[in-house]
Amino acid sequence: MTDPNTQETPVPDYPRGITFEQVWAGLQETRRLVEENARQMGKLHNSFGELAQHLVAPNINEKFNELGFYFTRCSLNVKFTEMDGKNTLTEVDIMLENGDVVVVVEVKARADNEDVKDHIIRMEKLRSYADARGDKRRYQGAFAVAILDDSLRKFIMKQGFYLIEQTGDTVRINIPEGFSPREW
Repeated sequence: MTDPNTQETPVPDYPRGITFEQVWAGLQETRRLVEENARQMGKLHNSFGELAQHLVAPNINEKFNELGFYFTRCSLNVKFTEMDGKNTLTEVDIMLENGDVVVVVEVKARADNEDVKDHIIRMEKLRSYADARGDKRRYQGAFAVAILDDSLRKFIMKQGFYLIEQTGDTVRINIPEGFSPREW
């Protein structure tokens, strides 16, 4: 006999019969949603980079010309390919050129030390590319960064890159006293 003072707890009625295929389909849908989210975030990151590039590009030529460079050519989104013409060697956000100097500008909304190291590698690749074609111009690098702290600012300058900073509706090239740009 059951004690009339005790209450039985009802057993919940969980769905029964869910198949492996249904679980697998749910996992696949979750994966698809995560990949779609990652793709959209990548597009958003690229949009910020493009915005930063469009803020820098219009004034960059004249800002360097004020320093005595007199660039005759300003190119955006330049892709360099291997000798076979098929494989990409490197890509450049902004490239300023005259008969003596090429300044390669990397544009970032936000950057870190690894981005600076990557730009050094890019400059080395471009120097090799130029040497293979008999290009004797001096190659110098620059960084245009919208958001940076003092430690990154110092690191960029220590590596011998010009630093281009946003100031209101224009940009300025930050060249401290005694700065000597690195050449490749």
